[in-house]
Amino acid sequence: MSQWSQVQQLEIKFLEQVDQFYDDNFPMEIRHLLAQWIESQDWEAAANNEAMAMILLQNLIIQVDDQLDRVSQEKNLLLIHNLKRVRKLLQGKYHGNPMHIAVIISNCLREERRILAAASMPVQGPLEKSLQNSVVSERQRNVEHKVSAIKNSAQMTDQDVKYLEDLQEEFDFRYKTIQSLEQNDKNSVLIKQEMLALQAMLNTLDYKRKEVLSKIGRVIHEIDMLMSNMLTEELLDWKRRQQIACIGGPLHGGLDQLQNCFTLLAESLFQVRRQLEKLDELLTRLTYDGDPIPVQRPQLLEKVNFLLYNLFRNSFVVERQPCMPTHPQRPMVLKTLIQFTVKLRLLIKLPELNYQIRVKATIDNNRRFVLCGTHVKAMNMDESANGSLSVEFRHLQPKEMKTSAGSKGNEGPHMVTEELHSISFETQVCLYGLTINLETSSLPVVMISNVSQLPNAWASIIWYNLSTNDPQNLSFFNNPPAATLSQLLEVLSWQFSSYVGRGLNSEQLNMLAEKLTGPQVNYNDYQLSWAKFCKEHLPGKSFTFWVWLEAILDLIKKHILPLWIDGYIMGFVSKEKERILLKDKTPGTFLLRFSESNLGGITFTWVDQLENGDVTFHSVEPYNKGRLAALPFADILRDYKVIMADNVPENPLKYLYPDIPKDKAFGKHYSCQPNEVSKPSDGGGKGYVPSVFIPVSKILNDSTEPHSPSDLLPMSPSVYAVLREHLSPTAIETAVSCKPSHS
Repeated sequence: MSQWSQVQQLEIKFLEQVDQFYDDNFPMEIRHLLAQWIESQDWEAAANNEAMAMILLQNLIIQVDDQLDRVSQEKNLLLIHNLKRVRKLLQGKYHGNPMHIAVIISNCLREERRILAAASMPVQGPLEKSLQNSVVSERQRNVEHKVSAIKNSAQMTDQDVKYLEDLQEEFDFRYKTIQSLEQNDKNSVLIKQEMLALQAMLNTLDYKRKEVLSKIGRVIHEIDMLMSNMLTEELLDWKRRQQIACIGGPLHGGLDQLQNCFTLLAESLFQVRRQLEKLDELLTRLTYDGDPIPVQRPQLLEKVNFLLYNLFRNSFVVERQPCMPTHPQRPMVLKTLIQFTVKLRLLIKLPELNYQIRVKATIDNNRRFVLCGTHVKAMNMDESANGSLSVEFRHLQPKEMKTSAGSKGNEGPHMVTEELHSISFETQVCLYGLTINLETSSLPVVMISNVSQLPNAWASIIWYNLSTNDPQNLSFFNNPPAATLSQLLEVLSWQFSSYVGRGLNSEQLNMLAEKLTGPQVNYNDYQLSWAKFCKEHLPGKSFTFWVWLEAILDLIKKHILPLWIDGYIMGFVSKEKERILLKDKTPGTFLLRFSESNLGGITFTWVDQLENGDVTFHSVEPYNKGRLAALPFADILRDYKVIMADNVPENPLKYLYPDIPKDKAFGKHYSCQPNEVSKPSDGGGKGYVPSVFIPVSKILNDSTEPHSPSDLLPMSPSVYAVLREHLSPTAIETAVSCKPSHS
């Protein structure tokens, strides 16, 4: 089943998450129509290879053309229109930057895998629960309801102001008519009655002026209360959700809803401002003793301007945090002289502001780094799929400045990866006589000068965003606080779900918890220090917990990803636990686990039974990325052989724990079917015998300890057959070396 088919079967709450990251940059129609083709391409590699990205873009356009031909024959007018629009988008937007579309599609596929992984996990962690509680959802609905009510109130007040204007015009006309009469005419009875009517009309005007001012005051008060309480909380919640999403958590939505609220409030405030200006016009034409306009209007206008200043300042946000396109799963880690992207949005979407706001990007104030590239751009509504007022910087590069002595700053691994910096943005809005200076900043970023520093830098980003919702605590690592272990374990699971498509279950997380704290600890209350997580070596090891875990992530990503996604790698299980699991199983039952003593290693252990009935266990020396680059792990499991003393070589691996036939579990991942054994005369091209790698180990009868495989031996099937025909098991055994297991 294709990944897209699995996505379509998700519950509605997960489908809503999928909907959030498909837009006009990569329309969902194309994802749906070209599902299998898209999934069969290596978009991640293309994201770092311009030539490959250009070829994939051209092939994508060809695929769209093929679909266009098909739907044209079916006369599907809507789909024809959409496909033509998509084709124009692909050619126009990405022809000069094909790697950008590769990054977008790669990210979409990765997010799909993360959501599929999250959907398969039975229990939500404490962080995810806190982000999705019913109180937050209820507040969101209340904010939208109140904003709509405020907008309606402002519009109703418009009608009141219009009525007041009409009433005053009638008063002016009748008053000027009387004033134009001769003195004799003014003494007539009719005129005196008219004067009484004008006095009554003036009283009505006074009442309506007070009523309009009162209504305007109520609208301003409602906006003030909403901005001070619920809207501020909504914005802070969105920023917190963004923090969590940056470290692998659930996708953060809600920015479009916030934009709608901010925009409606801004429109309402400008509407109130125009109403106050209209009252000022009415004041210049008519005033009287006790007139409420000159008393109340200045205070109300001052309050409106104050609210507009605050609304605009809060509306300037970093929509997408700084990230290198080459490392989309590691945002906020920036390498010197490597381009990164960052996107900002003004949540007040007014047509008058399109292309009128120029944003400037800078970094820190300590003069250690500068930004190279285009660092001033105008916000516009044309580049975003939803028409938001935004700007995306795509060609910024941080550069480290030389010190006065002529050398660069301290680049020690801990100084670099624990030193936080900030990308700042500033602009100015000039609208309707108001000039408002806006500033915002990214979440803290870590600068590195070498990719070898990336794992520790990413650990710093994880720890910061897990531990605090302060967006600008650049001195955080001067005294980093401890983290709650239960929340940290949840974030560690997110690293696997977001980076390699499958999160960790409770048993796997318990093993990691034991590695961090030791057994028999209440994980819910345990506070883990930063040093324990990332700086102190594991007991008896030459590496830290985080370096060990990051090496496993890298191993999965590059060499065993399909097996991991299928859930066939138990991975995180101690040697003691694996023996408990295997001891009562059928001989030949095996499981796969990550090495605890070797960085980036995976091993397998199987159970066997001796002639006297005793159970024994065998573990191979861990396979690292060097070995797995030579031979796929699934093929190793298929072809693995052991040579027991006085026995012929055989594959001991029969059932994947608990009882899955090996070929049923891994058959679809074999690179090819095992080659039929051939005679030397049946050799391959140019007289050579075809050769394959066969992993082989030997186990001695007098040893109950696990043993290791030899290095992978290049052995052709025909040679292997000849060996079995003409050599004794003892002779074959002498050709196989082994080393003690250290897994």
